Amino acid sequence: MEFDLTTTAGVFIALIALGVGGMIGSNMMTTDSIMMMVLPSMVIFGAVMLAIGVKHGEYRAQH
Repeated sequence: MEFDLTTTAGVFIALIALGVGGMIGSNMMTTDSIMMMVLPSMVIFGAVMLAIGVKHGEYRAQH
């Protein structure tokens, strides 16, 4: 599967939505807490891991 910008963004958003939706559905925390604390931290963590993954892929493609 070829990952271009559209595919990567779609998978990224789907994973975040699945995680947040699961937490909202399980009543672990209040929805306000999930939206104000968990959602931003999931997005930031996902973006950092995506950046590391892209850089590692670039490194592997060169060596």
